[in-house]
Amino acid sequence: MTESANWAGKRLGLPEQGRGSLAKMGRRSLALIIDWALALMVSGAFFGGDNTATLTFFMLEQWLLVATLGNSFGHLLVGIRVRRLDGAAYVGVVPALLRIGLILLVIPAVIWDADNRGLHDKAARTVLVLR
Repeated sequence: MTESANWAGKRLGLPEQGRGSLAKMGRRSLALIIDWALALMVSGAFFGGDNTATLTFFMLEQWLLVATLGNSFGHLLVGIRVRRLDGAAYVGVVPALLRIGLILLVIPAVIWDADNRGLHDKAARTVLVLR
């Protein structure tokens, strides 16, 4: 069996490349950096850089935008989106809340499976794909 016959995302029914394929770590990391920088800017501008305000804004942005639009600002800028594995049109409020709650715990977000999905995505039954 060739290497290309077993790509990350194949078990999830995702294409190997192009639209709908698994988002690679570089894009995912860049999206996280963009979203965190935005949270820092809002916190700095309105709350004197308070850590709780930064975390709260980051959580609300991720939760509400992913639940309703399927992407945060960072996701949008780097060309990725969060998609439910069951094919539903929207991620939804509860899966998005579960996902961001686990991201904020950090450890679930840095433990990945063979499809490059963190425990936060596995628990929420979501995957990050190219737009």
